[in-house]
Amino acid sequence: MKPLKIKTMTATFGKLDRATLEPGPGLNLIHAPNEGGKSTWAAFWRAMLYGVDTRNRDKKGYLADKNHYQPWSGAPMEGEITLEYEGRDITLRRGPRGNTPFGAFSAVYTKTQAPVPGLTAANCGELLTGVGQEVFTRSAFLGDGGLALTSAPELERRIAALVTSGGEDVSFSQAMNRLKEWKNRRQVNKSVGEIPKLEGELAQVEESLAQMEEISGEISRLEGDQAELERERDLLARQAEAHRLLARRELFQRHARAQAEYQAAREQMETLEGEASGHPVPDREALKKAQGDLQYLKVLDEEIRQGEAALKEAEAASAKAREAARDERFPEMTGEEAAAKAGADCASYQEIMRKAGTAGKYVKQFFIMLAGFLVGWLLVNLYLKGTASPFALIGLVAGSGITSLIFGLRGRSKRKTAAKLLEPYGVQTPEELTALAQAYREKRQGAEKAAHEAEVIQNALTERKEKQEVTKTELLEFVHQFAPEAQGLFGCSAALSRALNLDHELAVARERAEERRRRLEDLEAQGAPREEGEAAQLPIPELSPEDTEQRLTLAAFRLEQVSAQLNQAVGTRQAMGDPAALSARREELETALERRRMELEAIALAMDALTQANHQLQERFSPELNRLAGEYMARLTGNKYPAVSLTKDLEGFVREEGSVLPRGTLWLSRGTVDQLYLAVRLAVCRLCLPARPPIMLDDALACFDDERLTHALELLWELSGKQQTLLFTCQKREGEVLAQVPGVTRIEL
Repeated sequence: MKPLKIKTMTATFGKLDRATLEPGPGLNLIHAPNEGGKSTWAAFWRAMLYGVDTRNRDKKGYLADKNHYQPWSGAPMEGEITLEYEGRDITLRRGPRGNTPFGAFSAVYTKTQAPVPGLTAANCGELLTGVGQEVFTRSAFLGDGGLALTSAPELERRIAALVTSGGEDVSFSQAMNRLKEWKNRRQVNKSVGEIPKLEGELAQVEESLAQMEEISGEISRLEGDQAELERERDLLARQAEAHRLLARRELFQRHARAQAEYQAAREQMETLEGEASGHPVPDREALKKAQGDLQYLKVLDEEIRQGEAALKEAEAASAKAREAARDERFPEMTGEEAAAKAGADCASYQEIMRKAGTAGKYVKQFFIMLAGFLVGWLLVNLYLKGTASPFALIGLVAGSGITSLIFGLRGRSKRKTAAKLLEPYGVQTPEELTALAQAYREKRQGAEKAAHEAEVIQNALTERKEKQEVTKTELLEFVHQFAPEAQGLFGCSAALSRALNLDHELAVARERAEERRRRLEDLEAQGAPREEGEAAQLPIPELSPEDTEQRLTLAAFRLEQVSAQLNQAVGTRQAMGDPAALSARREELETALERRRMELEAIALAMDALTQANHQLQERFSPELNRLAGEYMARLTGNKYPAVSLTKDLEGFVREEGSVLPRGTLWLSRGTVDQLYLAVRLAVCRLCLPARPPIMLDDALACFDDERLTHALELLWELSGKQQTLLFTCQKREGEVLAQVPGVTRIEL
């Protein structure tokens, strides 16, 4: 069977808007930044194979695919994929059908557009990949943000079929679930289990028989309790009536207090009304603005205080900078003037030194010419005369010495002249003079900057003081309109607060007076003005009114309960019927209960046998899956973990080279756990996916270190020779490792 390959994908899905992806054969490295559409392409591939479950609903922290991948552009959800399937190109298309996303489906041969026989929306994914969606998402699809692998009945059946006869109809978990269902029917809880129901009914029958013996004595006891509670209720009712008469006297006293409070509230309200009408107070917005001006004056005071301190510091810093910039070598010069003077002196020094060097060069050239001349002269005399006159030779040498001395003295004089140019600065070289002038210029610039900062602070301080004076004058003029006696800022603050609170106090006083009036009327409505004297002759009860009412209520409640229990007991005794019928029913229930318990024991034996058989089967198929996963894990970790073992639920354990005990995922780092489950998924792809569909990996290597990333890419490159692989990543590391690897398709989204 030839492997299934993706040729092109075109999607209007989530953030993708008519986007196209054209992977090549083998390993495809697809790079995009975060939110670049990598996970959306992976989800689109799965949706095109298995459709979108429209029954799924949004939950807290989760969006159903039909809502999660609604196109951002507002267009309908649709897509097209061209695949190489069994040596021919086919094209899958999904789009909307009414309000159902991806409800329309078609599968045609790409060249002829003829329908592919037998390929429907329901069986598309399973027919093309060879597995259902449960196995696909646990093997060749790593697009949900994690590598962790969980078990599923379909995956369990396929792994078990690796070493059995090939049947995949029933898995251990399905058979065990069926036995558990039978067991639960017989014994779960009192609401649904047959055995608990029988036990409950039998207990009720036995209880009924026991109650029939005790019910007569219970009725006698309840009748005695009923009579005692009736006596207690009547006594408490008389005490409650006495408390009600005493409460009437309290009502009259509260009426008198309420009348006095109402009169005081009216007087306070009238006083405030008179004060409010005596002075025309500005509106509330103007008062609020004046309060803002008052706060602003406080801010200005603080700013002026801080400004004066800052000015003092700035002036001290300016004086210090001026003193530091003073230099007797550049008296009263600016930085630019000092630099210009130093530059001119350096230029003069260099010119003089150049001329001194030229004189030395002439001396050297003269000596060379003289030596040549002497040699030539000696040779000519020896050749013509056979000898050379020593006096002539001495004369020539003496003349040349005198000439050299003259030139040497001129050069030394010029160097002394140049040195005198640098002597006032106390330096030896022009470079030192240039550095000295540069340092002086920087100090002068610092002094000028400090003086400017002090000037800026002085200007700002003057501006704040002028604004303070203007604001204070305007505020006093405003406050004197309604409070001419106010003096200073404190008086202004008090006047403003009083003006703002006057309306509030007046409203509160009116509300208080109205509340006292309503309270007085309410007491009068209760009959407070009428004088009654019956309560004065009543003795005060020992219990408080609250305790009396509570105990009376409790006595009435207990009496009601006892009466109800008595009526129930009498009715129960009448409804129990014939004791012989209850005994016969007990025998029937005991027989049925014994039969159900025997069935439960048989089911427990069957579950034990099935568990043992599953353990034996697991021992048979686990080595093959463990072996291949171990090989891949060794490749991924550089042989650090060469052995892998898996439980029935596909929980992974690894064993280090030379170690005896395996380690579970809780003892491993995040990256090592991802490598373990990547190895298991690749092993499942190899063993359980005969159609070899494309492997989709979405940021699956993000937690791998550089060394293990290289191992993983080498393994994926090898496997991609037999199974197309799409590796989505937001990192650059994968591209750097695969830069020189042939046959890798690189795509930038």
